[in-house]
Amino acid sequence: MSGNDTRDGEENGRAAAPDSDLSARLRRLETQIERKRPSASPGPSSRSGSTGPSPLGQAMRLSTEFVAGVIAGGILGWIFDHLLGTKPWGLIVFLMLGFVTGVYNVMRASGFGGRRSGPDDRRGS
Repeated sequence: MSGNDTRDGEENGRAAAPDSDLSARLRRLETQIERKRPSASPGPSSRSGSTGPSPLGQAMRLSTEFVAGVIAGGILGWIFDHLLGTKPWGLIVFLMLGFVTGVYNVMRASGFGGRRSGPDDRRGS
């Protein structure tokens, strides 16, 4: 019994030392984090104050704008061809118009479509 008891005590002693060392390091890291956290929180952060869409949301919107323009042009061209019997020219022309419309919608939605007129742009006479 005495041989196993001393071995267990030695193993517990070795295990206790690294645990206390890890606990001390953890406490030190927590204090460092707490010291740095108040200095970072009062300033405006780029993500918390922004009201715009997330980058993924904006990418989804822009791709949807483009695809919707092309699909709408294709559907209108197909209908035009079937009603007037101009296969395939109506589809070709309206697909190209849908492509142009899709590109224009993407530019407008992303802000590259030029200046938007608003209440500040009006000039009084």
